Amino acid sequence: MNQESVIKVSDVHIRYKVIKAQGIKKSFFSLKKTKLEEIEAVKGVSFEIKKGEIVGLVGKNGSGKSTLLRSIAGIFSADEGSIDIGDHSISLLSIGVGFNKALTGKENIYLSGLLLGFTKERIREKYNEIVEFSGLGSFINMPVRTYSSGMYSKLAFSITAVMETDIILIDEVLSVGDMQFKKKSFRKMKELIGNKERTVMIVSHSNETIRTLCDRVIWLNEGLIKMDGTPEEVLVAYEDYMMKLDDGPVKKTKKAQKEEEILRLVAEEDEANECAAKGEAAEEGGAEDGGAKDGAEEGTGEAKTSEEAGSPDTKPENQSSEEA
Repeated sequence: MNQESVIKVSDVHIRYKVIKAQGIKKSFFSLKKTKLEEIEAVKGVSFEIKKGEIVGLVGKNGSGKSTLLRSIAGIFSADEGSIDIGDHSISLLSIGVGFNKALTGKENIYLSGLLLGFTKERIREKYNEIVEFSGLGSFINMPVRTYSSGMYSKLAFSITAVMETDIILIDEVLSVGDMQFKKKSFRKMKELIGNKERTVMIVSHSNETIRTLCDRVIWLNEGLIKMDGTPEEVLVAYEDYMMKLDDGPVKKTKKAQKEEEILRLVAEEDEANECAAKGEAAEEGGAEDGGAKDGAEEGTGEAKTSEEAGSPDTKPENQSSEEA
């Protein structure tokens, strides 16, 4: 049976204008109007994403990954083409997007929840869980403009993770915060992804993160889809392309290294916890088997004692009858 398409992107073009680069002195003293240059970041992209799919977006810097993700989130509209997410709720995790910095963390929780389509009552129910997961404590009552990038991302991730929208878009934020929060957020992300009712799109610095979390990868190159397929197929081709482009092995960014360190630590901890759980289960099973064995031995011992105690009484009777 065909699954429902929750994201439909049809022939999308996205353009924006930037000030044409020129010297500061020339720009300051020039009487002419500043020249603007038009950039087409996304050039006629089309694809569909089914309900429950976990899709990674890869591509070199400037390929249009973040631009496309923000357009799907509704932050700005496409210049041509269409993006349809139906009536599904959607959230975007991205540094620098989504909060009013003049408001407190608490006020932004309510504002973000309402923008995501949740009722005030529902947000109130989830409020304490969001604050607890973020670990911000009393900082939740401080203006967001006073937050570090790590605190900002903790709050953004916590709102998305706890409120649980139908579609989650993640734009390079899996390596933010302290190590403890990174591991906690990565585990939470795996939990969210495990729900086949939820659809996720991920832009990451780390190919290993994409390989571990995603079941499909779209490779964007200079605003166009170069390849769309399984992580094994696409990432091998993409990594080979990047090696040829850089004339050698691609140097990993610090963010990519951090993400891969989190992947390794979480995998090691999960494996240790699994081994410990198996060990405890084996010990409990052994204790139960031992108890049953001891019970059986006690029963056998009692029977033997009874037989031994009865045999002397029987023997004299036989002896006395023979003598008689």
